[in-house]
Amino acid sequence: MAFSENQIYLASRSLRRRELLKQIGVKYNILLMRETLSRPADIDETPLPNESPNDYIFRVTNTKAEAGWLRVTQRQLPPFPVLVADTIVTLDGRILGKPSNKAHAAETLNALSGRSHQVLTAIGIVYKNDIQVKLSTTTVRFREITQHEINSCIEHDKVYDKAGAYAIQGLAAAFIVEISGSYSGVKGLPLFETSQLLEEVGIKVFK
Repeated sequence: MAFSENQIYLASRSLRRRELLKQIGVKYNILLMRETLSRPADIDETPLPNESPNDYIFRVTNTKAEAGWLRVTQRQLPPFPVLVADTIVTLDGRILGKPSNKAHAAETLNALSGRSHQVLTAIGIVYKNDIQVKLSTTTVRFREITQHEINSCIEHDKVYDKAGAYAIQGLAAAFIVEISGSYSGVKGLPLFETSQLLEEVGIKVFK
């Protein structure tokens, strides 16, 4: 399948994901979901009891894809593929989640200090209810982090919307001893897997 206009919808508010799509020359329109106090979010991202990180991220990504395509049909938008993504950070098989406040963020970064953790980013492409999902898993090892560095990271990088309470493109880059996997995946959109999925549904990358 090929699309004459060679463009997609990106169902994400993430500026980082927008930048990464631009990096590989993909034309996109933003497809916003409900995330306000007066209109509750379309997706409940609360982990289920005893749900593994892999099961969680595949479930949430598929749910986001279904909701994204529903938005396209409800709004009678031109039928371009919808790209969705979800990123989580895990430590010892436990999902750390996004910090709810400064104390939670500090607790998370203290847990990551001097340890290796995993960053899982799943991406999904949906077109006419056909959903394809790929997963990128990256291991990141931090050096020991001081409390001053943790406080600086929290204040400078505005970590409250970030899985694991850090941004790889921010101050936390100085904590990283080693990365095994995808840098762009840690940033929020693994470009290798994204390019694969886009090509598979007929969207040309680098056009």
